Amino acid sequence: MFHPLPVFLGLRYVRARSHKFFVSFITWASLVGVCVGVAALIVILSVMNGFESELRERLLSLAAPVRVTARADATGPIDWQALARRVRGVRGVSAVARYDELQALAVRQPEMVPVLLRGIDPADLTGNAELARAVTQGRLADLVPGSDRVLVGAVIAERLGLAPGEHLTVLVPTLDASGAPAPKLREFTVAGVFEIGLQDHDGTLIFTHLADVQALGDGATALSEGLRVRVEAVLAANAVAQRVRAVLPQQLEVSDWTRDNANYFRAIRIEKTMMSLILLLIVAVAAFNIVAMLVMVVTDKRTDIAIVRTFGAAPRRVMGIFITQGLVIGWLGVLLGVGLGLLLAYNVGRIVPLLEQTFGFHIMDADVYYITAIPSEVHWSNVLTIGLAALILTALATVYPALRAAATAPAEALRYE
Repeated sequence: MFHPLPVFLGLRYVRARSHKFFVSFITWASLVGVCVGVAALIVILSVMNGFESELRERLLSLAAPVRVTARADATGPIDWQALARRVRGVRGVSAVARYDELQALAVRQPEMVPVLLRGIDPADLTGNAELARAVTQGRLADLVPGSDRVLVGAVIAERLGLAPGEHLTVLVPTLDASGAPAPKLREFTVAGVFEIGLQDHDGTLIFTHLADVQALGDGATALSEGLRVRVEAVLAANAVAQRVRAVLPQQLEVSDWTRDNANYFRAIRIEKTMMSLILLLIVAVAAFNIVAMLVMVVTDKRTDIAIVRTFGAAPRRVMGIFITQGLVIGWLGVLLGVGLGLLLAYNVGRIVPLLEQTFGFHIMDADVYYITAIPSEVHWSNVLTIGLAALILTALATVYPALRAAATAPAEALRYE
């Protein structure tokens, strides 16, 4: 089969076994380095994607992707039921639920915990499906109007020593008719405990019936009311929020989870970027090994280069020989790295427990972390970016040795042969 001369000789040099041991060792070290670097990048980014998705799911389990609230300067009563019907007709909205919230103190001597007392309608099974799944003790249906029953987060229950059937005092800051502070005290009965696995929820939220919060919130300075909007696609929440904003009066404010939790995900993006740059250094070191290996091969093959040049090969063809050799080694390492990385990323859930069982340790100890399993989520855009970056780095590594080979003078190389 016919091959162009640079490709034929380049592939022959890759397969040749007459190289010195040190050159062969650097060749294999370069290939393994590229493979390990690419695989590490794919696995680490997949795990960080998994943690990001897990965090997003837990954050949104009890917090709506889109919220509609009244502006601080809004005046007059608001018909939330009519607004809810209007929002349900917006494209991308899957459910709408009414809520009231109060900032308060949960008191059980000798402890006090700042909490967010949220009123919900337990009959709305669609809007409260996540909460119903998170209840570990009691039932969501136990929250009936006028019963003063609450569901408390697991962290609050542990800190205050609460169990179903016990009493909890809630202090709400309110104002009297003259505007003077007149805090209200209300005793609630613990109907159950829920656990999401996130401190922001389990350590701050208390749920009760909507009517009980409204009765307690008269004159409260920290009463917030509005609509919790569920969307069909969480990642499209910002677009849905814009459509909801377009159908509502100016006195209402619409926000989405990307604004409410911006700091969390900004930190994750920064960590992913820095981790990618650090791990890409592994590929860069392997690329430098390719440079060193090709320079040694060029020095070792000076006579061959001179003979090829004597037979009329242009410098461009000589460059092609060593570029082919470097690309085969580098790109083979990239392909092996992508395959190994995907294999590990898709099987992290099986590999980690096996390692923990074999070596007798826990990577994510349940006493320290809420997330005890290492999640992994492969994004093909990440895989393509990593692969292209590695291919470009390894291709650039072949340029200098190829130029050096092309600059070899035939007469000088054959003088002492």
